[in-house]
Amino acid sequence: MELTYIYHSGFALSGDGFTVIMDYYRDSEDGQAQADLNRLMDGTFSNQEAGMPEGTVHSELLRRPGKLYVLASHFHPDHFNKEVLQWREQRPDIIYIFSKDILRHRRAQKEDAVWLKKGEEYKDETLSVRAFGSTDVGVSFLLQASGKKIFHAGDLNNWHWMEESTEQEWKGYEKNFLHEVDNLYDYTHELDVAMFPVDPRLGREYMRGPEQFVKRIKTNIFVPMHFAPDYGKANAFRVLAEAYGIHFIEIKYPGQIIKI
Repeated sequence: MELTYIYHSGFALSGDGFTVIMDYYRDSEDGQAQADLNRLMDGTFSNQEAGMPEGTVHSELLRRPGKLYVLASHFHPDHFNKEVLQWREQRPDIIYIFSKDILRHRRAQKEDAVWLKKGEEYKDETLSVRAFGSTDVGVSFLLQASGKKIFHAGDLNNWHWMEESTEQEWKGYEKNFLHEVDNLYDYTHELDVAMFPVDPRLGREYMRGPEQFVKRIKTNIFVPMHFAPDYGKANAFRVLAEAYGIHFIEIKYPGQIIKI
């Protein structure tokens, strides 16, 4: 199988006869894309305002033969772009699997997707998708396909904001995060691949959540996400990851293909 880094927290998993696109925000990176992402993260506009450049999703993945699934972990515009619903004009066989908060926030209609909340699962002969918790909104996803367990964290992280919060506040955030990780551990002790936030905006302790995750869940391959555009700081987690015997993937550019 192959994992393609699209942008921000967007990835595509490609296997024999299937493609899964996860948390699509946009299809390529350029100066305008980063300006738009900064405004999205600040809440100053919606991604519908942004011009969506084409890239590997439009030129390759939507045309790839086999089953096509699109997953979205929550309604935040840097994880869910309503453009994905237009793709069924090109691929009427597409299967959408969305977190239920997207429906609650009226970003899509009930008939548009399979809707999952924490603890629920979609399964067919090719793919199973089980929803786990988040420490923001929505869910995280555990995918099982071709004998592999692949985790996309969505916005699950230790969002401690330690330098801006009281000790009581950040310890509360951390307790919630560790509880969600324990829930995943109760289901599986080991992952073949984990895509997980390594977000420098958290300040000097920005690696705390990813390290706590890999200490608890044995992770064979770790792929950072939710860091754009600071590739250097995201890839700096490599030293800690390798100390736990993990194969760390350095993300260098959108469209990067990773063999798994």
